[in-house]
Amino acid sequence: MAEALSLDDAVELTRTGDLWLFRGPSAADHAIRVFTNSPVNHVGMAVVLEDLPPLMWHAELGHSLLDVWSGTYHRGVQLHDLRGAALTWMERYHQSAWLRQLHAEVTPEMEDALLTEIARKDGTPFPAMLALAGRWARGRIRRPADVEASYCAEVVAGTYQAMGLLADNRPANWYDPGRFWSGDHLELLQGARLGEEITVLGALAEPPRSGLRRR
Repeated sequence: MAEALSLDDAVELTRTGDLWLFRGPSAADHAIRVFTNSPVNHVGMAVVLEDLPPLMWHAELGHSLLDVWSGTYHRGVQLHDLRGAALTWMERYHQSAWLRQLHAEVTPEMEDALLTEIARKDGTPFPAMLALAGRWARGRIRRPADVEASYCAEVVAGTYQAMGLLADNRPANWYDPGRFWSGDHLELLQGARLGEEITVLGALAEPPRSGLRRR
């Protein structure tokens, strides 16, 4: 497998459950990484279903892209055109981007669970920075957060759990973006595993330094 791909090739390669990870230079990006001791500050999950273009399921503060589930522009949990979302994060937000492929059979039952999760969570507000920190801190002591808001890693973790790919012994708000980076050991179920990061070319920001992360 190539260690770097163009954006178009990465989108073409992407399948449901694959992860897109981002690292940016803004103060908010840096604060997220410092607070969570994470090498990345954003994660989204690919949704690639029949008769639909590749999509990205994630949560963000921006509202410049059309949410294809609701047909509206809004902040928070959203389902975007994958290429458009990645391009926005790479060029408008000046983020470095990586693709991690999910190696698992995504069954029709998993797809149904995914669509149910999208219907349930789409449009959920993104928490303010202090609230985000509080949600994550509650997760660290295994206390679930309320459903009134959700951040990116929480959305991905909850969706993996709904699909049966991730155990529910930890609440979704236990996870931060770095938990989906290869430096951490993510305990997937049903024989699933995630590949190493593939650099998506065209990114502008400084890449994370290699090395082990906290547990």
